[in-house]
Amino acid sequence: MQVVITKNIYYKTVYNSPIGEILLLCDKEENLVGSWIVGQKYFANGFSVRNIAEDSKYFIKAKNWLDKYFKLEAPNVNELSLKPIGSAFRQEVWKIISEIPYGQVITYSDIANLIAHKRGLKKMSAQAVGSAVGHNPISVIIPCHRVIGTNGKLGGYSAGADIKRKLLELEKCNIKLS
Repeated sequence: MQVVITKNIYYKTVYNSPIGEILLLCDKEENLVGSWIVGQKYFANGFSVRNIAEDSKYFIKAKNWLDKYFKLEAPNVNELSLKPIGSAFRQEVWKIISEIPYGQVITYSDIANLIAHKRGLKKMSAQAVGSAVGHNPISVIIPCHRVIGTNGKLGGYSAGADIKRKLLELEKCNIKLS
């Protein structure tokens, strides 16, 4: 079941990046709630376009962050006020992803094991983690592109494998990108 947010006003702008246009959304408190590469899967999922206003001062911070990122300056995700909207489980996964250092990767299984350990469980589904990663509403900034398969393969990416590869190459991740 898709939840459609209809009562809140969200502000939007577009950032032109080397990987394509990125739609940025923030709420009236100036928290970034969305960052989607135009055309990606789950693009602006759950946001009603008719309730989106045009711009916000907050976007200066988000655009500066993205400028630093694409200039290879490794900005810290904590420089921004992020408020991704999702279930408690997805929030937990996105928090872990936010902590992956620039230029490094983690596997879906690693994230599943971290959550299982935290919850006192023997096991957690890597597929459930993969779904949460895929529904990350703040692409690039919450670096879901840094999550790969246990076998070292790229795995899925809502904006496509080519974009994921470009982002990992940009960060000079120490993995074989075939």
